[in-house]
Amino acid sequence: MGFLKLSLLISVLAMHCLYSQTNNSSDENEIVLKLKSIKGQGILFGHQDDLAYGVGWEYIRGESDVKRVSGDYPAIFGWELGGLELDQEKNLDKVPFKTMQSLAIMGHEMGGINTFSWHPYAPVSHESSWNKEAIIVKHIIPGGKNHEAFKQQLDKVAIFFKGLKDKNGDQVPFIFRPWHEMDGNWFWWGSKQSTHQEFKALFAFTVEYLREEKGLGQMLIAYSPDRNFDSEETYLQWYPGDQYVDILGVDNYSDLKKGGSTEAAIRKLHIVINTAHKKGKLAAFTETGLENVTDDKWYTQKLGKVLADSLVSKEISYVMVWRNDGNVHYFFPYPGQKGAADAKELLSNKNILLLKEFKSLK
Repeated sequence: MGFLKLSLLISVLAMHCLYSQTNNSSDENEIVLKLKSIKGQGILFGHQDDLAYGVGWEYIRGESDVKRVSGDYPAIFGWELGGLELDQEKNLDKVPFKTMQSLAIMGHEMGGINTFSWHPYAPVSHESSWNKEAIIVKHIIPGGKNHEAFKQQLDKVAIFFKGLKDKNGDQVPFIFRPWHEMDGNWFWWGSKQSTHQEFKALFAFTVEYLREEKGLGQMLIAYSPDRNFDSEETYLQWYPGDQYVDILGVDNYSDLKKGGSTEAAIRKLHIVINTAHKKGKLAAFTETGLENVTDDKWYTQKLGKVLADSLVSKEISYVMVWRNDGNVHYFFPYPGQKGAADAKELLSNKNILLLKEFKSLK
């Protein structure tokens, strides 16, 4: 074993030992308690950027495409942090970070749950997340030449999260879903751009630094590979360790597209659920959707079939579809769009929980 590989292994093991002794707070996290209390009573429905903009509108307080179609807000509000690490005023999708903070606090005070993804530009080189040729991970983990620059990026993420305070000044709990879809090859932290050990070191350090060094005790962590697994073993090959993860998830668009297999999507969710059960974690369908909702029965006949599976319906805590930007793409129908009635039908199902129903069960 080479010196660098040995050093990396020792670093990862040291972080595991230290962190396992200190990470005992997540079981009492407000979100964990809520999700455990309603488990089996329904699946929370979520939507990315729901309160910020939709098809034909933006930054109208209280507006929501999900509400326009279904009559109620989603229970899960998704947000994206990409660009924050470069001190940009707006994220990758042009949402001002100050507005995002305000809307996330609003979502929490409405009774919903916030979840954040992060498509960062690389430290130093500022390569886009979607640069598939860049080798970044080994240079930003402990011992890497750009590790200190990466810590500076995490400092900015921490400042943003610490700004999430309710009207009483208390920290707002949230889910953070870093380094998602690592089993694909489209991000610089993906399967062809880093080794399993390098990725685990990246994930573990990110969580440890934000929780321990920066004091983000209200943060839950979701692990969410894409659909490229067929067993518990392949699902966990990027897994950093139980002490760093609270929610086991999967992102899956492909199996729900035309020509895809809902049975395959269900099998993969079963792997997630069974693995979560063994580890005492929550399970979630962390990201999905059909771009521009080109199938007007997608919500009932694709997503609905997956969520109606007997095991999925009892064990999955939430599902989230991607964003609605009328200038780029949308993943939830807007009023008058051909799939709107079908989406409303799914969301009226007693097993799918929007915000009011979620609040009534808490």
